Amino acid sequence: MADNRDFKYEIINELGIISEASKGWKKELTRISWNGGEPKYDIRDWNENHDKMGKGVTLTEMELRKLKELVDAEISFLDNSDT
Repeated sequence: MADNRDFKYEIINELGIISEASKGWKKELTRISWNGGEPKYDIRDWNENHDKMGKGVTLTEMELRKLKELVDAEISFLDNSDT
């Protein structure tokens, strides 16, 4: 568990790396607990040790499912517009 002044977090699962910046920071999808709360899904930049983070977005399971629906629709649109 890491500590950063006013809040605590614990990365429950590292689900995957979305991209990596030239300085080594990685945009990751994780399942994370903030301040001991129920784990949520999180997209943000992390340094190699996960002790420094950038701004990100945290989603509940329902929000993650809705995001998937929206992304799937956009990918379908992009795939069909390329023809």
